[in-house]
Amino acid sequence: MSADKFLPYGRHAIDDADIEAVVDVLKSGMLTCGPQVERFETAFASYIGAKHAVVCSNGTAALHMAAIECGLGPGDTAIVPAITFLATANAVRMTGADVCFADVCPDSGLMTAETFSDALDRSNSPVKAVLPVHMNGQSGEIQKIAAIARKKDIRIITDCCHALGSEYFGGGRPGDGQYEEYATFSLHPVKSIAMGEGGVVTTNDAKAAQRLRMLRGHAMERNPESWQNGKLAFAEDGSGNPWYYEMDKLAYNYRATDMQCALGLSQLKKLDDFIKKRRQIADWYDEKLKSLSNRLQPIDRSAYSNSAWHLYAVLIDFELCNRDRGALMRYMLEQGVGSQVHYVPVSNQPYYRKLYGKQDLPGTHRYYDRVLSLPIFPDMSEADVEKVVTVLSDALN
Repeated sequence: MSADKFLPYGRHAIDDADIEAVVDVLKSGMLTCGPQVERFETAFASYIGAKHAVVCSNGTAALHMAAIECGLGPGDTAIVPAITFLATANAVRMTGADVCFADVCPDSGLMTAETFSDALDRSNSPVKAVLPVHMNGQSGEIQKIAAIARKKDIRIITDCCHALGSEYFGGGRPGDGQYEEYATFSLHPVKSIAMGEGGVVTTNDAKAAQRLRMLRGHAMERNPESWQNGKLAFAEDGSGNPWYYEMDKLAYNYRATDMQCALGLSQLKKLDDFIKKRRQIADWYDEKLKSLSNRLQPIDRSAYSNSAWHLYAVLIDFELCNRDRGALMRYMLEQGVGSQVHYVPVSNQPYYRKLYGKQDLPGTHRYYDRVLSLPIFPDMSEADVEKVVTVLSDALN
């Protein structure tokens, strides 16, 4: 990419093979509920190292389906880190369960075993689930969090929406089932691979995978062995009526199309190359930002995982620098460099403040007050990184 082009904080990389894969589906006549869905699920599960993958319409749907499958409902509580996208907490509330917000490490944005334990102590009701978030692509103290959760019979849903392609030190990938019952992924265009919109739930439980597939399709049961309305369902000879289906619970239309899955399959073939480039870009940033070390620092690198670098975030003491973050971002934008803040603490959102009041989460606010996400995507060159660092330096000066 030329250094004089606008650099957003994130961007997908689409090539002719991706376009051809989608066009082939358009020509096939099977735009949804076709063979590309199962092919994508098989390939995705194989890549992650999980036994089953269930694709759906987006990452929020994936979180909601996993929360339902965990049995969350009114009277239950789930712990969610305060630094995450809205969907992590909202998916819990969509089941009728309550959220207890955990604080995060001020230098990584990750929930720790200590802040998880603190949230357990603060919860007003027994905790049924915890949703660790692999923020920026990094896994925090997931082994320790999982050990605490399992002692207390707490279900684990990992939010891996930033972490597709990340690896645990010691082996395995986020979502492979080592530490969670369910893992959720987003395939939004700024994520590791793009499906336009798309989400995935991974699990090692075959029965749970089947229930998740029912959840995404209105819970329509077409298997005669499961039908309950005998006279309506079966002909006089005992055969199932060919038009018949049943629904015994409320569910959703969270399906992904064959067009999306064809794009996802094509993108998945390039994922390792995308990650290799993202890691190179992160290394370039680490080196080139050393000149600004008196004013900013990259987020702490996790001792537990090798990040796929969905985001490259730095921490700037804006008060010490006598700089306003909004003004700095606007200046950078004028110079052709996009940036973003990931995220406004969910606990600060008016909806959650009305529900639970103001939260005392010092690590969360220390992280939020300093964080800024810089551009990172596979098509960036070293010259692009130089441009970002130069513009950021000028903005700070």
